[in-house]
Amino acid sequence: MPNEFDEFNAFNQRVIEEFRANRGRVGGPFEGGRLLLLTTEGARSGRPHTTPVGYLPDGAERVLVIASAGGSPRHPAWYHNLLAHPEVTVESGAFTYRARAVPLTGEERDLAFARAVESDPGWAEYQRKTRRVIPVVALYEIGGDGPPNINAGSPAEAIKVVHDAFRRELGLLRQEMARQGPLLGAQLRVNCLTFCHGLHNHHTGEDLGLFPMVAARSPEAEGALVRLKEEHERIAGLIEELRAVVDAGDTESARAEVERLTAELEAHLTYEEEQLIPLLSP
Repeated sequence: MPNEFDEFNAFNQRVIEEFRANRGRVGGPFEGGRLLLLTTEGARSGRPHTTPVGYLPDGAERVLVIASAGGSPRHPAWYHNLLAHPEVTVESGAFTYRARAVPLTGEERDLAFARAVESDPGWAEYQRKTRRVIPVVALYEIGGDGPPNINAGSPAEAIKVVHDAFRRELGLLRQEMARQGPLLGAQLRVNCLTFCHGLHNHHTGEDLGLFPMVAARSPEAEGALVRLKEEHERIAGLIEELRAVVDAGDTESARAEVERLTAELEAHLTYEEEQLIPLLSP
């Protein structure tokens, strides 16, 4: 008969397969949450081990993962692995990248964990169940030459994959805003600002890389590219307005700005897909 460890591994493998098949979207207990796949090198075996873990956005440079193990008395195996081998692989659904894992310490760890609890009280319950201090680990992307590694088979597919990742993150932000009380929580502020930064970087990359490539290959797309660049400028203005109200902690204004951004961004993404995907398809 399968033991508890076998059942846990089988459950994780099903989540991993669903995550990869749906580029980050899963159901069951992880549905509607932020999840990534973390591949570590075994501390003793040296073999790769992939684990689904929840994460917290934490600005432009890193994401945070929490070694809760459901409140177990022992740290999870992936945490021991990254202590021995700090270079790991992260799969976000849309992207795969190498990262450097750094456990947080002292006040930095405590503040990050407090933000996690603020966004989901379940983290506090895990801490109450164990005597160990649950570690918080920062994952810093290791930059490389060339464009990011998008989990797509073609430039046309890559557009849809990246767009859907932004749609999903914006949907999570709207859900979190809807649950928020009169004060804008610290982690929700970080989530908003991280999204704003990521969207700004994406549009900058398109302006400097994708759009010139399309223009060179398909001169007939000039009108569409002009419109897309103008939409980038309008969206940049909305991002700045959202940043301002988030910095001010104004929840009601932040909700309104997120809705404005959602409407503008969805129309933009849809138009871009309609115009560019046919031009980039094999």
